[in-house]
Amino acid sequence: MLELLLPLHGIGGRGDLPVPLWLAIYSAGAAVAVSFFALAAFWSRPRFEVMTGRPLIAGTRIGDHRTTRGVLKLLGLAALALLLGAAWFGEREPSLNPAPTWLYVWIWVGIIPLSLICGPIWRFTNPLRTLAGLVRRTSYHPLPEAIAYWPAVAGLAGFLWLELAYPDGSDPLVVAIFVTTYAVVNVAAGIVYGPAWFGVGDSFEVYAEVLARLSPLGRGADGRLELRNPLAGLATMPQQPGIVGLLCLLLGSTAFDGISRWSVWAGLTGELGRTQHLVVYTLGLIGAVAIVTTLFLLAARTTGAARIRPGAVGAAGLPGAFVHSLVPIAIGYAVAHYFSFAMFQGQAGVLLATDPFGRGWDLLGTSGERIDYAFLSTGFIAGVQIGAIVLGHVLGVVSAHDRAADLFRRRQLRRAQYPMLAAMVAFTAGGIALVTAS
Repeated sequence: MLELLLPLHGIGGRGDLPVPLWLAIYSAGAAVAVSFFALAAFWSRPRFEVMTGRPLIAGTRIGDHRTTRGVLKLLGLAALALLLGAAWFGEREPSLNPAPTWLYVWIWVGIIPLSLICGPIWRFTNPLRTLAGLVRRTSYHPLPEAIAYWPAVAGLAGFLWLELAYPDGSDPLVVAIFVTTYAVVNVAAGIVYGPAWFGVGDSFEVYAEVLARLSPLGRGADGRLELRNPLAGLATMPQQPGIVGLLCLLLGSTAFDGISRWSVWAGLTGELGRTQHLVVYTLGLIGAVAIVTTLFLLAARTTGAARIRPGAVGAAGLPGAFVHSLVPIAIGYAVAHYFSFAMFQGQAGVLLATDPFGRGWDLLGTSGERIDYAFLSTGFIAGVQIGAIVLGHVLGVVSAHDRAADLFRRRQLRRAQYPMLAAMVAFTAGGIALVTAS
């Protein structure tokens, strides 16, 4: 993690757990396994594939009103301008500049609750989409057929590398260069390819849209806002290879984040020079993503040993059919790894906002105040972490089982899912070990 933020990320060590580590791992794995066998016994037909939501007519009118859209666009533009202004012209010392916290905490972590609560709101707030829309064109170049979300995966990989592997990722100048470059590339692509670009090429918008699938608020087939079962919204996830890559990248990078905070890892890499650090951390990040991707693909394709109903699987095959089940797991991992980080370092974003450009201002009257590290106990943090991982995996098992009920005949349903169940249990045990081991 960033050198500025490392001490605040995570809960410390095994001593913080309210129960022994081995008991937490076994209990979590058992919870996932028991939920699977309960589903196999009592859930033999798909429920989420055909479930519809309840239209929110008044909510649609308010959400789609020109004033609402205009306010959201202005908020997005103002946030981007403030972030770039602080990064380019504020203090050079990372601990005195709010831009790194705004990017890595308020935006990157904040996308999770924002999308889960408000649904697909990011596309209306996205300042890059707004800037590209200012250039009026009568026609746009068509997107290449094979693009399939891969530009978003590439952009997300670059951001995660900056956050987890690059030693100066918290430097305000580095943040300024990254955000500016990212904005220019995506605005230019939006001007050339039109609004469709942001749905497949803008990493943050694609990530937010993936998370919003698990929100109780969504858009129906007619485009209107509706209140729905979140797992039914999750079942509408596009079955594209790029989405598989995106989710595996998220899980693998979070796993590496946990590994990089182990005392063993710190002991092995603590004396590395800058270049060695960069190489080792980059290879570690690639390795973690590769392991998670291999495990998921192997489990999904082994599941295909059972006979699939004709026409039930799309172009991405079984990995694409089951990739939606990784979304709650990714959210659980993110909450587990970023909860304490957000609760503590997120305060710095407010405290530093009182003087965003290092001019000696006190706009919010918070000058001299410090981060409160005592308002959350380590036991509570550990409980949130373990609970988030277990809940995410249980929801993943439910989503995967419902999709399997649509793909496989009833007599094959339980046996077909054993490989995916094994992967889920492994992810659960590994996730808890990563966020709690010292």
